[in-house]
Parts: sequence; structure tokens; C-alpha cells
Amino acid sequence: MTENGSTILEMSGISMSFPGVKALSDVNFDLKKGEVHALVGENGAGKSTLMKVLAGVHFPEKGDIVYRGRKVVYHNPLEAKLDGIVIIFQELNLVPELTVAENIFLGTFPTKGFGLISRKKMKEETRRVLQELECDFDENKIVGNLSIARQQMVEIARALALKASIVILDEPTASLTGHDKDILFRNIRRLREQGTALVYVSHKMEEIFEITDRITVLRDGQKTGTLITAETNRNEVIQKMIGRELDDFYVKAKNRPGEEALRVENLTRKGEFYDISFSLRCGEVLGLYGLVGAGRSEVAEAIFGIRPLNSGKIFINGKEKKIMNSKMAVSSGMGFVPEDRKEQGLILGMSCRDNQSLANIRYLNSFMFIKEREVNQVFEDYRDKLSLSCAGPGVPVVNLSGGNQQKIVIAKWLSINPSILILDEPTRGIDVGSKAEIHKLVASMAEQGMAILVISSEMPEIMGVSHRILTMHQGRITNEFSGENITESNLIDAITSSNVC
Repeated sequence: MTENGSTILEMSGISMSFPGVKALSDVNFDLKKGEVHALVGENGAGKSTLMKVLAGVHFPEKGDIVYRGRKVVYHNPLEAKLDGIVIIFQELNLVPELTVAENIFLGTFPTKGFGLISRKKMKEETRRVLQELECDFDENKIVGNLSIARQQMVEIARALALKASIVILDEPTASLTGHDKDILFRNIRRLREQGTALVYVSHKMEEIFEITDRITVLRDGQKTGTLITAETNRNEVIQKMIGRELDDFYVKAKNRPGEEALRVENLTRKGEFYDISFSLRCGEVLGLYGLVGAGRSEVAEAIFGIRPLNSGKIFINGKEKKIMNSKMAVSSGMGFVPEDRKEQGLILGMSCRDNQSLANIRYLNSFMFIKEREVNQVFEDYRDKLSLSCAGPGVPVVNLSGGNQQKIVIAKWLSINPSILILDEPTRGIDVGSKAEIHKLVASMAEQGMAILVISSEMPEIMGVSHRILTMHQGRITNEFSGENITESNLIDAITSSNVC
């Protein structure tokens, strides 16, 4: 039995390459029983790749893994899972058509006589785990019908059910509300007390300093150091991540907003949101803040023509517009960066360049032929502006890290130069350096006159970039804040209150 505090895992000299990318170069990493060990770095630094090597997703070109005192080689994630190593991916790895219980035990179903699946035991164990996680859904729910936040909880429940020795959490709070995050952290602490070793991969510095014991930093596929969390600070970690100190993390546009660009009146889609009315001015950043399920994304998608409205009016530059689909929205000068880049923002099998040009393709072709030079120039322009880490325009977007995929989605819409831009969780899964770049970009676009609607689950972000903030609760706008009234306590009260402003 390995005692708490003793080394349970050693990875030494791990190297890994993909076409055109050296993902890892001679990386060492160790993990102790009963600790939460953060793994941080910019997008493309190699964090997820290193953990996928540990979990049997990738086979390293070089290096050794010693687990519980023995050298191991995993050829697939199931082998690692059966040996007590479970990874919860940033991009959820569930089967939408199956139930919660079936997803939790997929590949490890409990059996009874003659090798038959014991559904009774499977459901009983699932109920126990869901109760521990304080989940408000049961084992019979079809996973595809759950919100992204609840699907994330199913992934976490899978690790608990398997009683894993090592649990790898890759951006676990990306889709969780503050309440769900608190539940997750309580369970992380409980697992730590039981002796489970956890790897916590995240870009959120406040979480890293709240929940972890040590921090290992990667940069460009190489380890730059391991720090004891209680003995370091945010600036030291960031310096090791990006090779420099980070100034002005949140940047608010300094211009005075101008004429009205967008106005919506009494937008209603039954079952999702009701009587939504607000205006957005040129050069303004308007924040839309609320808990997951409050209806924020649904409102944005309705404005952009993705979800049909039951009633309400949309005005652009003072003129009413009937926006029945996204094509009409684009023609009206709107761009939209969706919450789920994988499902809504990208075609994963296509190249970076082709994904980036999708929204602008009618301007980049002549007589049905693509203007290769112009398309490549647009790609290179935004690769520089967003510090995109990519070997070249022809690299399939599926090969990029989650954060770099997000940059491709943002670049796709910026390339059409919209007058109104909707950003739904624009920095989800993006490292601190890239977040700062995007915040500066948002401020710069506003100062140039673009009207921007930002939806974010991160309170510091929504407070840091917005001129005004609208709060939502249960499908309705509950309040509006600006200037000195933008405070944490005001926002928390407003997103948990049913009072409508």
C-alpha cells in the first residue's frame, strides 16, 4: 500500500511528435499519493498530450512511465483505466445516446452469472456516486439530453465510480457554474483525503491556487519547473509559462460608446427566455452574465437566427430586421463565436486556413475559384494578431489544442469585419497569455467602433471587459449594472434572484 505523500507515478524523458509539431521534448513529471498536482502552460505547451500519454491515448516516442513502482506501457485508455488511471477530457468523451449509468460504466460494466451485465448493480452504484456529487439528475437520463455542465459531472462521476488511483482532470470547470464548481472541489478534497492522486490541468489561476498542492509548468513542450503552490505566486507561474510577466490582464475599452447598433425588444422563446429587451451601442462591450441554464446562449443564438423566436423584434442601426437564419444575420453585419467550438464553430477534418475562411468565403472567391493568395494572407494576418500556434495553414484543425481551435473560430468571424460581434464564452479553454491578448483585442475592436456582446461564466472577465452588464436568471433579465455598480456582490445577487428589472 502506497502511503499518502509517497510517489505513485514517475514519467521520465517523455517525447512526442505530431506532423509538423514537437509536442513534448524530454519531459519529466511525478505525482504523489493524496496530492492535487496542477499542470499548466499556454495552449500547445503539451499539457493534454502529456496526460494522454499517461492515459494510454498516445504512445510516446521516448521515455518511461513508472506507476506504483513498476514500469508500465498502456496501448489504449481502457488498459490505463483498468489499472486505476482515469482521464476526464476537456472535450467531453460521452456517448449521447446512452444513459448516465451506461456512460459511467462503459467498458467496465459490472457482471453477474454467465457474463451478463448486472444493470441493478450498475444503477445502484451510479445512484450512489450521483448522490455524492449532489447531481440533480438520475441514472436513467439520456446523456445527450443533459446540459454541458451536467455532462461534465457525468465524466467526474465515472472516475469516482471506478475508484481510480489517479484521476486526470483536463479543464474540469470549463462548463461548470460556481455551485457546480464548489461541489467538484469538495469531491476533489475528499478524493485527496482518501489517497487518490489528482492531476489538475487548467488555465484558471484562481482555481489552481485554491485547490492544488504543487504546480508543474510546461512551455513549448518542455518542463520549465515544478513549484509548491503555497510557496509561489501567480506572477512567478505566468513568467514560467510565457517567459515574461503579464501586464493588464483585463482591458476595458476607453472610448465613449456611440450610436445604437443593436436593439432587441421583448424577445421570447417559450421554455428558454422571456421578454428580453436591451440595446447595444457602437464601441460598447455589453456583458451578459448568469448561471449555466439562465438562457444567455439561447438569447444570443436567437439574435443570430439560429433559434426561432415566438415573439419579439430585432433592430439593427435603428431598422427592424427579420433574421430567420445565420446567413441573414451575417448579411446584417453580425458575427457569432459560439460556446461549443467543437460542435458549432469548426469542421474538425478541415484545415486551419479553410476553417478560418468559412464565414468570408464569398469574398475570397472569383468565378467559383478560391483566391488562394488572399485566403492565405488572411490566415497569416490573424495568426499574428491572435498568436496562433500552428505549423501552417494546411494543418487539420483537429490537431490543434483546444485554445488554438478557439482562436481559429474567433479569427473566422473577425475576418468578415462585423459591425456587431457576439462572443459566447470567448476565452473558454484558453491560457492566461492568450486570454489577455483576446481581452486587448476586444477592447481594441470596441475602440474602433464595433458593438460587442460578451457572454462569460467568469465573473472577473465579465467585470473586467464590459462597459455595462446585464444579468439573467431563469430566462429573464434581472438587472443592469454600469460604472461603480459593477461589483461581485451585485452580480451574485442579480443572477440568483427572480426579480426582473
